Amino acid sequence: MSKKCDVCGKEPIKAAKLTFSHKQIVHRQMPNLQSVKVCVNGQTKRIKVCTSCLRAGKVQKAV
Repeated sequence: MSKKCDVCGKEPIKAAKLTFSHKQIVHRQMPNLQSVKVCVNGQTKRIKVCTSCLRAGKVQKAV
């Protein structure tokens, strides 16, 4: 399963935590993905959408 938004393409990024002794710990920051039923071409599909796309109204939820 991919950790990628099907609308905008947002995906995990690498980020660095710095400890007090300035050691660098690299970890991944995941996007906040929600599984949503969407109406596409008259058919209902379940896609993964990030919450920023949901709030912006970029997808039309199926009822």
